[in-house]
Formats: sequence, structure tokens, C-alpha cells
Amino acid sequence: MDGTIVSRRTLVAEAYADLRPLLFSIAYRMLGSVAEAEDIVQESFLRYQRALEDETPIESAKAYLSAVATRLAIDHLRSARVRKEAYVGEWLPEPLLTDDDAPEGARDAERADSLSMAFLLLLERLSPVERAVFLLHEVFEYDYREIAAIVDRSEDNCRQLAVRARRHVEQHRPRFEASREAREQLATRFFDALGEGDFGALIDLLAADVVAYGDGGGKAPSVQHPIVGRDRVVRLILGLMRQGDELGVTMRRAEVNGQPGAMFFDPSGRLAGVWSLDIADGQLQTLRAVLNPEKLGHLGPLADVRALLHGRSTGESGGGW
Repeated sequence: MDGTIVSRRTLVAEAYADLRPLLFSIAYRMLGSVAEAEDIVQESFLRYQRALEDETPIESAKAYLSAVATRLAIDHLRSARVRKEAYVGEWLPEPLLTDDDAPEGARDAERADSLSMAFLLLLERLSPVERAVFLLHEVFEYDYREIAAIVDRSEDNCRQLAVRARRHVEQHRPRFEASREAREQLATRFFDALGEGDFGALIDLLAADVVAYGDGGGKAPSVQHPIVGRDRVVRLILGLMRQGDELGVTMRRAEVNGQPGAMFFDPSGRLAGVWSLDIADGQLQTLRAVLNPEKLGHLGPLADVRALLHGRSTGESGGGW
């Protein structure tokens, strides 16, 4: 076999092993989608391979691949904007498991709270280029010279974009429990209270203005609008747990996007939904439930939630597993 071909394949294989986690991290934060981030990673390496075959001068595989992945993500965000505007109900990012035994790509993607659903939703308020500049500089520590080459802007313009994005993010940045241990302890108390159906304990654990979001995407039963306030959220989740018991749904604790969460399975062990919790100031501030099967396929076999429910209701319009 030609030595040049072997050398190119070796370069691609080495770059893939070294840089795939970084590219996935960037693409997932840009898009909030595991499947789309994986597609962008694969396309980036295909373009890298073609560039090597065409003998395109490449000084740095990291610089080349970062630029390709970021530009693909920016283009994807621009084309996806209309689809999100037509999305049925609340749009939430695809959940990513970040437990110690999670897939390699998920572990490598984790960088503090920049992976949380709350943070990813905050990034949705930025333009695609602002999002790219902010993430590359603030999360991945690229300098402005590198970022300017990636997004095809001047360094001064990138600095301006970063300042504007940083100001917006700092103004709305989500709060999380500073102590990981305290966060996990409260999450344990929350799930214990759920299992026991303890209304009083749940009331004490929830913030007065707690909000519950559901994302069924029109593909699975879910609340269509945010549920706000202790009493309403407690009624919703206790109703869901009672319904789950009747249907044989089981729960398994998990770390979701770097925050406490849980996965719910039908009696056959197929995934029905994923919850992620935001905890701050010793209370649960936000609960996000993803039930859209199109956002859960990367986590394993999926339950048919509509068939599981058989038309049952939790008492909250649109609720369900």
C-alpha cells in the first residue's frame, strides 16, 4: 500500500483519537443535540481527510478541525432557527449523561456548569456567531486570533462579540448549588420524597417560584407550557409518580448535563423520559423533563409512551410520561 496513503490515514486516526472529544464538546454546546453534534464531528473529519488527500496545507489539525466544526454548527443553527420556531411546546436540549460510567464522549464534553440545560438554553438567546465566539473563548480558552480565523471575523470584532455575549450571559447566568455534595444530598431527599409521595417534604424542598418544563415535541405526551409554583409543580410530579407506579415505570438516578437527574423506564426496561434538576440556595429551582423520543434515541431502546399511557391523565393538561 502506498506509504503516503498510510501516512494520511494515520494522521486522521491520530487526530480523531485526540480531538474528537473537543469537537463533540463544541458542537454539542452550540446545538444542544447529541445526534447533530455527532454528525458534525463525522463531517469535520471527512473534510479533514479530503483536505489531506488534496494536499491542502494544514499547519494544525486542531485549528483546522475546530474551524470546520464551528462553521458547520453556525450554518446548522441558522437553518434550524425556523424549525425551532415551529416546534411543538417547549424546546429543551437533548439530555447528555455525565455520570462516571457514561459514554466517553459525554464525559469528555463535561466542563463545569457550561453543560447544564439552563446554560445551553441561555446560549439560545445569542446569535450563532456570538455563541461560537463566547464558547470558544470563555469555555474552551481559544485566543481571539484563533477565533477570528475560525469565524472569519477580525480580532476586534470578535472581542466586541465576546463582550456583548458575556454581558448577556452574566446578566442571565443560571445559579447552581456551589457545593456538589450539597446538591446531591438535596436531590436524594427530593427523589426519596417522590418515592414516598411525601407532599410536605416536597413543598419544603421546592422554591416558591419553582418551574417545571416538559419537552414532548408533539411526539410524546407532555405539559405544553411551563408549570409554575410549588403547589402546582408538586401536584404535577406526585401525579406523574402515581401514574408511573400504576404503569410499572421505574426510575434510575443519573447525572444529566452535569446536574442531578433521573431516567424513567417502562416495564420492559425501555427509556420513557429523562429529568434534569437545577438546585440552588438549598432548593429545587427548575425541573426539566425530556420525553421527545427523537431526543432520547442515543440513550438506548425507547418506550412507546403513548401506548404506555393508554389515554390516562395526570390531572395536569398535557401531562404524561
